Amino acid sequence: MRIKCTVSYDGSQFYGYQVQPGQRTVQGEIEQALSEVHKGRFVRITASGRTDAGVHAMGQVFHFDTDLQVPAAKWPVILNQKIGDDIAILSAEEAPDTFHARFDVKTKEYRYIVNTSPVALPFRRHYAVHYPYTVDIEAMRKAAAHLEGEHDFTSFSSAKTEVIDRVRTIDFIKIEEFEDELIFRVKGNGFLYNMVRIIAGTLLEVGNGKYEPEEVVRMLEAKDRSAAGKTAPAHGLYLWEVNY
Repeated sequence: MRIKCTVSYDGSQFYGYQVQPGQRTVQGEIEQALSEVHKGRFVRITASGRTDAGVHAMGQVFHFDTDLQVPAAKWPVILNQKIGDDIAILSAEEAPDTFHARFDVKTKEYRYIVNTSPVALPFRRHYAVHYPYTVDIEAMRKAAAHLEGEHDFTSFSSAKTEVIDRVRTIDFIKIEEFEDELIFRVKGNGFLYNMVRIIAGTLLEVGNGKYEPEEVVRMLEAKDRSAAGKTAPAHGLYLWEVNY
């Protein structure tokens, strides 16, 4: 039986999602719990994608195969009893044998949260990036509009990115204001390594006047990481939703 799960996690105390030798990771915690349920037999999980150290998830998706006769709806209860309280399996359902959590993804939405209060709030330090500066929201929105649609996002991906095809489609970038926070919502059909963090960092630099909105077009055309803005810190990023 193939089980599809949706999981939320606080990335603060993890060395990222993917298993790393000697490090605490989200994948490692869940696979350890599954191994216990399967009497010591290793069970691999496959996720929609990996997240870096410090990055959070509201709606990450993974699948695994099991021969245990356990109703799908009971897996969250079973697993949540065995994993730390910074991970929560939100739901589980039986999926077709052909379902693949990574390759069947249609779109993902990421959110990047910036706290603009004058003083850094201790209870937000792991969950929003403190940026106590005045920014031009409309200029940022104009710049964001240039990034929507299909583009080669080489300039907005880490120099460590190994994939050759760097063309991606962004459905929308919305910048929302909520009290003393800015929320960048980015939805698209796929994302390169550090892509959302570079987009967020670049838009913040547009907001503080370092770049004009139209310069984002030049950045895209350059296909060079050094042409775009800074990479925003990891702890402001959330994998919000995965759509199939």
